[in-house]
Amino acid sequence: MNPTVAAASVLAAALAIGLAAIGPGIGQGNASGSAVEGIARQPEAEGKIRGTLLLTLAFMESLTIYGLVIALVLLFANPFA
Repeated sequence: MNPTVAAASVLAAALAIGLAAIGPGIGQGNASGSAVEGIARQPEAEGKIRGTLLLTLAFMESLTIYGLVIALVLLFANPFA
């Protein structure tokens, strides 16, 4: 494999996992903070808020997993080789 392609693949993998972790991390923090605030304002709606929060967090975490999959593909099953 060309060393330039290998180096670019490693950099692309690092960017993929780094950027894929930043966005959902910020989103999860905002969502959790808003959920806690909502539960504090309306304790009787705790069950609904918690269920929606868990579903939302699962969707956000799937974005991070997609970034990990792309990084692993670039590192181990490089389509540019």
